[in-house]
Amino acid sequence: MPTITAFASSPDRGRGQARDMRVRWALEEVGQPYDVRLVSFEAMKEPAHLALHPFGQIPTYQDGDLALFETGAIVLHIAEHHDGLLPVEPNARARAIAWMFAALNTMEPPIVELGMAMLLERDESWYEERLPMLEDRVRVRLGELSDRLGDADWLDGAFSAGDLLMVTVLRRLNRSRILHEYSSLSAYVARGEARPAFRRAFDAQLAVFTAASTS
Repeated sequence: MPTITAFASSPDRGRGQARDMRVRWALEEVGQPYDVRLVSFEAMKEPAHLALHPFGQIPTYQDGDLALFETGAIVLHIAEHHDGLLPVEPNARARAIAWMFAALNTMEPPIVELGMAMLLERDESWYEERLPMLEDRVRVRLGELSDRLGDADWLDGAFSAGDLLMVTVLRRLNRSRILHEYSSLSAYVARGEARPAFRRAFDAQLAVFTAASTS
C-alpha cells in the first residue's frame, strides 16, 4: 500500500487546496487504498523528509522501493499503473498527458502568482497597481481554456488525469471572483468536485484539519 505525506496542520484550513489533495483524488479515482503520514512544517525541513523531497514540501509518495515527489509526477505514475485516469488509445492517452502538463505549467503559474500577491502583498504600496496586471494574466489563460473546453464536460473526451489536475488548479481561484466570469469553467470545476472520488479525498483532507484544530 503506498504512503503519501500531507500537512499535519494545513494552511488552507481544510479547503482542499493543499497539493496532497491531487494525489488523494487520483488514488481514490483508481480505487487504490493508501496510508497518509502527517508531517509538521519543522519536519519537512529535516533530513529524513528532504531525502524524499529535496525542496522540503509535500506531498511525497512511497511504494516499496519507489519514492516520488511533485504532484504531476505522482499522479502520472498512479495513472500509468492503474486503470481509470488515462485512455487506452495511444493518441488520446498522449493528449491527456499533455493536459496534465498544461494544467501545471501553463495554467497554474499565473494563478499561484495572483494568489500569493493577494495573500502576502496587500499592505505593499504597489499592490493596487500590480493586482490588475496579475488578474489580466489569469484572465487570458482562463479565456483560452474556456474557448477550448466549449460546452464539453471534460477537456478531451472522458474524464482523465488532465482534468483532475486542471480542476485542482482552477480551484485555487475559489477565493477570487475571476473564475465566476467564465461560466463554462465554473461548471467544469463543479463537475469535478461532484465526483465521488473527489468528495472522498476532500473529506479525508478536511478530517486532518478538523482533528488538528480540535486537539
